[in-house]
Amino acid sequence: MRLSPDSQAIIHQAVAQRWGSGAQVRLFGSRLDDSAKGGDIDLHVHDQGEVDNPIWEASLLAAQLQRQLDGRKVDVRLLAGHQTPLPVDVVAFSQGVLLA
Repeated sequence: MRLSPDSQAIIHQAVAQRWGSGAQVRLFGSRLDDSAKGGDIDLHVHDQGEVDNPIWEASLLAAQLQRQLDGRKVDVRLLAGHQTPLPVDVVAFSQGVLLA
C-alpha cells in the first residue's frame, strides 16, 4: 500500500470528524499496487447513518484531504444509509484495504 502512516491517520481522523468513529474508510485502486508510481488516492467511505447529500459530503471531504495531504488528488466515494451500492462499492469492498 502506497500511503504513509501519517497520511492514513489524517484520512481516518477527517472521516471520524465528519461521520463519527463508526464510519469505515477503505483505500482502493492504484495506491494498493506497491510497484506502481503516482496515482490519486481513491477512498471509499461507508457510513450506516443517513447523509442528506452524499455526493456533496464526499466532495467536501475530498477537498479537505487534498489540502491536508499537500495537494495530492483524492477521490472519495461515500456509501451511506440506505443507498443502493454501485459497482464501485462492490470493488472497494472486495479489493480495498480498511484503514484503521
